[in-house]
Amino acid sequence: MTTPATDLSGEARRHYWTQQMEAAYAFMETMSRYPIEESGEPFASLREAMEGVEVRFSTSCINGTFPRVYFLRRSLVESLRRVAEAMNRRGWVLKIEDAYRSVAMQRGQSHNPLHFDAILEKVRWELGGALPDPALMMRRLSAMIATRCRVGTHLSGSAIDLSVFDRATGEEIDRGGSYIEFSERTPMASPFITPEQRRNRDAIEALMLEYGWYAYPYEFWHYSSGDCYAESLANSGRPGRLGPVHFEEGAPLTFIGEAESLEWLEPVAFYEAQIEAALLRAAH
Repeated sequence: MTTPATDLSGEARRHYWTQQMEAAYAFMETMSRYPIEESGEPFASLREAMEGVEVRFSTSCINGTFPRVYFLRRSLVESLRRVAEAMNRRGWVLKIEDAYRSVAMQRGQSHNPLHFDAILEKVRWELGGALPDPALMMRRLSAMIATRCRVGTHLSGSAIDLSVFDRATGEEIDRGGSYIEFSERTPMASPFITPEQRRNRDAIEALMLEYGWYAYPYEFWHYSSGDCYAESLANSGRPGRLGPVHFEEGAPLTFIGEAESLEWLEPVAFYEAQIEAALLRAAH
């Protein structure tokens, strides 16, 4: 008898992936309506805060173009330092893969045809090889890439993507995949990982939660604090206190208004054209 982690037939994996993508889409729609009462909390540098702590920062650029901006809201920088210190005591090293993203950085993801090709490949796998209709592609796109400021918590300076490494060996702690992977193993609660990988995920999630960071259910590397994701996942009943902003080091914050935050980062016609182009590439 097979277990979920050893089921290679693909049927259970595809069913789970579909269920999770639908749940992620529903979560995004809920977050678009979740109340936010912006606190106005300023940003602080993660690099400066981590001085004296063993920690790593990704050296890659977003979409190969934008250098990563290692800033978060001030209180979260302080709590993340405590996370990194706790990991060091445990024999781990925190690697911060991503932190704040500007609107331009988030929009850039939608201008990379490789992202649309990768999503299409995954949706075709989900459908057993068939080409999807554009509506399903749009739905999956909305679940896998933030297309509105309101639901992209990196734009709030309240989210990080992370990896964790063994302090002694330098090897990555095995969580059933590396940043950034989209598969049936990606959701935090995925049954398609080994018992050891589950223990590692659970241990990291418990440590993050101790310092106020909540795991996004559909990506095992993404954590939030103080925003609509975190308050919703905590069932706190409180509004998010950190919303999307325009941040530039040394300049005052500019808050993104409710109406603007709900607008698509690009016109819907733009996404439709990108999807159609990806479908045409796949058909040939």
